[in-house]
Order: sequence, then C-alpha cells, then structure tokens
Amino acid sequence: MAVEFLSDEQAAEYGAFPATLSRGELERYFFLDDADRELVRDKRRPHNRLGFAVQLASVRYLGRFMPDPQQVPTEVAEYLAEQLEIFDPSCLKDYGERDGTARTHAGEIQKAEGWRDFSEVTSELSEWLDARAWTTGDGPKALFDAAVGWLRERKVLLPGATRLARLVGSCREAATQRLWETLHDLLDDDQRAALDGLLEVPEGHRHSRLDRIRRPPTRVSGPAMVDALQRAAEILGLGFAEVDTEVVPPRRLAELSRYGVQGKAALLRRHGDSRRAATLLATVVYLQTRAVDDALDLLDVLISSKLLARAERASAKEKLRTLPRLGKASAKLAAAFGVLLEMAQFSRSSREPQSSG
Repeated sequence: MAVEFLSDEQAAEYGAFPATLSRGELERYFFLDDADRELVRDKRRPHNRLGFAVQLASVRYLGRFMPDPQQVPTEVAEYLAEQLEIFDPSCLKDYGERDGTARTHAGEIQKAEGWRDFSEVTSELSEWLDARAWTTGDGPKALFDAAVGWLRERKVLLPGATRLARLVGSCREAATQRLWETLHDLLDDDQRAALDGLLEVPEGHRHSRLDRIRRPPTRVSGPAMVDALQRAAEILGLGFAEVDTEVVPPRRLAELSRYGVQGKAALLRRHGDSRRAATLLATVVYLQTRAVDDALDLLDVLISSKLLARAERASAKEKLRTLPRLGKASAKLAAAFGVLLEMAQFSRSSREPQSSG
C-alpha cells in the first residue's frame, strides 16, 4: 500500500524538535511545575535528574519519547538544567550509560502522566479515520495531520511515521472504495450502460458525448441560447434525476463530479466498473443543475446586453429626434415668459402713487 504522500522532509519533521526554539516556547512548553519537580527529585545523580526531566518535557512537546534523549536541543537541556539548579548541562551525556535507565524512566513517566500505547487505540483511530475520510474526502496528508492531532489530544504515544501513514492510507482507500461501490449499487444495468455510452465517440465525431454535454455555452447569441436549452434537456433526459445520491456526503459527490468534468473520457474508460459508474453518476448529477444554471445565466446576459440595450438605444435615438422640436418650443416659451414678466412689471409700476412735483 502506497504511503509516499509524506516527503522526506515531512517524515523527518514528524515527532522531532524544530531547528530552533525561542525563549517564549521554552517557557511555554518546558517549564517544570511543582508536580514535575516532585517526580524528578528522587533521582540521585544530576545527569539522571536532567535526563528524566528531558524525557518528561519532550514527550509532552513531541508526543513521543526521543529515541536518544541525549540528542535534545541544547537550549532545552540548558533551560531544564537551570530550573533544576544543575550547573553543568553537559552532564546529560552520561544519561543512559547504564542499560535500561532511560527506558525505565520512560515507563515511569508514561504511567505517571497517563500516556497510552498506540496499539491500545488502533481500532478506535481506524474508525475515526474511516468516518472522517468518508465524510470529508480529505487527502492523505490532511488525514495524517488530523490523526496526529487526535493522538495528541488523547495522550497516545505517536507511532513511527511509516506505521501511522500506512494506517491512514488503508482507511482512506477503504472509504473511497466504499464510496464508489455505494454509488455503483444505486444504478441498474441499463443505467450503467447509459453512463458508459457517454464515453463513446459517435461515428463521424471527434469527441465523446460526455465531452459535448459538459461543455458550457461560450457565446452570447440566440443560437447559443437554443444550444444551451437543448443541452439542459439532453442531460435531464438521461433519466438520473430520480437517483438518490444523498446517501453519500455532498463533499464526496462534488469531489467525484469535479474529476468527471475535468478528466478525459479515455482515462475514465480505463477505471474499474465501480469507480467509473460512480464518477459518471456524480458528473451527470452535477451537470443536471449546472446546465440549467448555464442556460439561465445566458438568458440573463441576452436580456441585459441584447434586448434591453437595444431598447435603450432606440429610446436614445427617439430623444435625439425630438431635440430640434424641443429647442424651438423652449425658445417660444422663453419669449412668452419674457413678455409676461414685462407686463407684470408695467402693471406694478402703474399702480404705484405718483409723487407731486
């Protein structure tokens, strides 16, 4: 089973310290409280106290015990030694010289802190990964990261990267296969044959029927509107509107339809029966809605850019034709208004009393 989704760099970073740690990160993740100091106190020698503290803090930060505690970053060892009042952090090089010391300490820490072994939760994690993969369709790396988070939240020691990657890959493949089989089983033999017929290239044509019906309108014109309506009618006429695809999560159906809309018909033909039928069904279900939306969008553009624009142009021309008449009428009105104004002024002046000389 392929687990190559982890690059060499990602595999190296898994459960490992970063290149550097800031003082803030040290204070946040590697501070020893009173309970921690109580665990460390009964270790007799400085290198054992420091080694125990390194393992205690490292498992909290990494989610697993370091294969070699002596390889802890220098700043971590120095910060822990500072808290334990150990003046020579280099004494850590003597930790684990006696066989079994580091392993014994790891067992004590695991029991005291309540960390569980991965083998105890493998079945539970598999069920969780299966449900997540079935619902979301996340890629393997996203599922891998989610599994790491799941384990850390439940204080489960992280397994090796390859072991966890194999479990993620297995659960994801099982969920995907179940998706294909579920959609395949919704169809009868005639419907599966009809879907396969979409991949055939009719005689005298260069493209398959699927290529033709998934191609949206590209022009804004009356003939294009007719083609869009015929396309929608053809897709709806395939008879898959009554197939209840709600038995699978919408995200998984959308994922399949994207592949079916973009993939080449020749490639789709090479898939197994269940995957091919599932992909084509999801594609047709998507196109049923998409084709109607495309036709409505095209109609909207035609109305706004063709019919309404033409009406506006005709109205503008009519306005231009009336402008000369409007100008003449305005001149006459202005002249009449001037005469009325003069008459009003004359009438007012005639009513005013005349002053005696």
